[in-house]
Amino acid sequence: MSKYVIDLLERTAAAYALAFLGLLLASGFDYTDLSAVQAAGLAAVPAGLQVVYSALAAFVGSPDTAGLTGKRN
Repeated sequence: MSKYVIDLLERTAAAYALAFLGLLLASGFDYTDLSAVQAAGLAAVPAGLQVVYSALAAFVGSPDTAGLTGKRN
């Protein structure tokens, strides 16, 4: 696996986890409620946006990272 793919997976997983935990905290940790399932679904939105951002950043930043940092060779 290339460095870019590993970085992309790490960033996407982090975006999903942070969004899910944030929405879960905002809903009050009620696992028996349907809102926890809705929070899981809504947490996929920032993760999907991270994939789009990283795909666009592949053309601008370093080919080894999924971010805009670094110089293109």
